[in-house]
Amino acid sequence: MKRLMQITMGLLTTIVVLSSCHKLDVPVVSALTPEVFPTSQSQFNAVMGPIYTQLRSDFSIGYWQVQSHTTDESVQPAYGGNWFDGGRFMELHYHTYNKDNPLLNGNWNYFSNMIGISNQILFILRDAPEGQAKRQSIAEMRTMRAFAYWGMMDLFGNVPIDTVYGSKELKTNSERAVVFSFIEAELKASIPNLSTVSGAVMYGKPNQYVAQTLLAKLYLNAVVYTGSPRWNEAIAACDAVLTAGGGSLYAFEPRASYLRMFYPQNGPANKEIIFAIPYDASTSNGYQFHARYDLNRNLGIRYLYSGSTPGTNLNPIINQTTGGGLVHNKPSGPRMTWPEFFANFNDPNDIRNQQWLSGRQFWADGSPILVRTTKKGYDQFYSAADGGASLTYQLELSAGPSLRQNPATFDCGNDEIAWNMGTRNIKFFPDFTNPTSRNQNNDVPIFRYSDVVLMKAEAILRGGTATGGQTALTLVNSLRANRTTSAAWTAVTLDNIYAERARELAWETWRRNDAIRFGKYEDRWGFKTDATPSRRIFPIPQGAINTNPKLKQNPGY
Repeated sequence: MKRLMQITMGLLTTIVVLSSCHKLDVPVVSALTPEVFPTSQSQFNAVMGPIYTQLRSDFSIGYWQVQSHTTDESVQPAYGGNWFDGGRFMELHYHTYNKDNPLLNGNWNYFSNMIGISNQILFILRDAPEGQAKRQSIAEMRTMRAFAYWGMMDLFGNVPIDTVYGSKELKTNSERAVVFSFIEAELKASIPNLSTVSGAVMYGKPNQYVAQTLLAKLYLNAVVYTGSPRWNEAIAACDAVLTAGGGSLYAFEPRASYLRMFYPQNGPANKEIIFAIPYDASTSNGYQFHARYDLNRNLGIRYLYSGSTPGTNLNPIINQTTGGGLVHNKPSGPRMTWPEFFANFNDPNDIRNQQWLSGRQFWADGSPILVRTTKKGYDQFYSAADGGASLTYQLELSAGPSLRQNPATFDCGNDEIAWNMGTRNIKFFPDFTNPTSRNQNNDVPIFRYSDVVLMKAEAILRGGTATGGQTALTLVNSLRANRTTSAAWTAVTLDNIYAERARELAWETWRRNDAIRFGKYEDRWGFKTDATPSRRIFPIPQGAINTNPKLKQNPGY
């Protein structure tokens, strides 16, 4: 994976990175001057390191949460007050989020800081010696800044455009269509100077095909962002990726190894990954711990998460203090999917079903996982006199959450019934390679080849002109041939593609973006009934407005 960490961390002390709503006006601290540094590609990489540190800082936590918990893909309820956190996750589900939601403030800062860091790095690079390394580095930073602006525009709609490092001038919001055009222009200007190489050399960094995939995302959502369709431009951007290297640079991961694309050992060898965030549990503390959220708290031992190991018995009873059981388990396990989303996984021959844990749970040898507790520990509402009596049960995950303790605080309770609620996702497989902490080595894909295939199919189906002899049907079937042994489809609709995107891209931060584009964001799922269209974009956080009074709040907030 994982050498990008060493590259980007090597000389980070050459830059002081601070930000406030795009402003980075602290002086650059370095003993090296632009006349002598950077000159080599490794030195340019060191200067650019902070942007990748910022990219991975909140992508798999706060950004993931707002993109997923606002949809039918996932939910994070409370358990006896645990994980309520002031109602921030509850607001995402009910679409009652407002300008004070900390997760929205965190996302604003996440992307604003990325923009500010990009501006600072571009300022540093401006006087570096001319050459291909400089041109490519500048193109990479403009692409990363465009990605950050895309993230802000997708989440918050009208956002300020600020590209001048050191400027004291505060910017007001630009209209979403103006931001769209800025991102488009930045990507088009950058592409000629970006690398055409994939694999380990460019892993975790933007090459031409990362920029083209972002362009495809931009064009595919153009109706949402600007009110005007750009289907043919989306298809052209997809084609640039699908034909890269004569069509051999990227390819589907076959069915047999699909799940391993998300394992702790994943990395540049996976030809389906176009752009990923490399995570290294030993150097990026706290940034990637999907299993902490997704594993039921009794399943750490089963998946050897964070060094959890079975006792001396072949089949230990969890929480049994003698006889080789295990008391200590690391995962918190607060989040799950909704039954409405899980219903998309209805093909028994589809390998993607295996990313889910549902129903009764078993050890690797097929014997049942047993948990020792008390009658009242199992059910906090048990009222008989023998509530302290011992109880051993087989671990079984229920279909979804039930707010047994308090609906007003989104609370399922604080007993075994509550903590065992919900179908759980282990796509980013619990990291059995890291025995010391909950941080995981699994790299997280942002763009994948299969997503590009589905985007092209959708653009054709929505009215774009088919190219390369491909149709929406042939494109979707080419993907499904690598995921399921079931028969190929004979027809395809937009609803089919929406469901296929759920199966293919679950847990990869795309559900909110898809739901809005497909007109599904106002649907009902779980406990949510809100159908207000203005909720498609988030409010400008109050913290941002306090910092920059020129910002105007979005309509409906």
